[in-house]
Amino acid sequence: MSARPFLLGLTGSIGMGKSTTARMFAEAGVPVWDADAAVRRLYAKGGAAVPAIAALCPDAVQDDEVDRGALKAWIAEDRTALARIEAAVHPLVARDRAAFVAAHADAPLLLLDIPLLFETGSEGGLDAVLVVTAPPAQQRERVLARPGMTEAQFETILAKQTPDTEKRRRADYVIETRNLEQTRAEVQALMAEIKQRVADA
Repeated sequence: MSARPFLLGLTGSIGMGKSTTARMFAEAGVPVWDADAAVRRLYAKGGAAVPAIAALCPDAVQDDEVDRGALKAWIAEDRTALARIEAAVHPLVARDRAAFVAAHADAPLLLLDIPLLFETGSEGGLDAVLVVTAPPAQQRERVLARPGMTEAQFETILAKQTPDTEKRRRADYVIETRNLEQTRAEVQALMAEIKQRVADA
């Protein structure tokens, strides 16, 4: 057995079934770190990112927590805003991830759920990357079923993400999430493969 956990990064474009797949790993007993949840913690009342955001954009902090609506408005009007926010927040997210890994040092496998894994260069330090995918028509159907989602919003989000074909090319493992039964079976098979890979190391 490895002296440290096997770190499996999970990513996939919007509507590809990433959250559902992460939940399947969690239900199988694998500790899961969620990058989006980490950002929410950092932005919450008393969160580590609150002073940094307040220094960049005082209007984006209300009642000692980050107002994400105000943050989005600032990003929309200032082309330098996003890069400045990322420079302040990404190190804090990395610290949160490192703390999670340290806290689960005895686990054989950890899943790190990182929506923008390739976009943010977060693959460093991972043992493998799993990309979830689905046919484009199924992806579109899933996303447009979300409350308040429009075609224009969907296209804008897609334009900011690494294309699915590129993600799959760069992945160590790919799971196609056409239906729950098949996805769960592939998750179980992958866990068994990684367990064997760790045992053989």
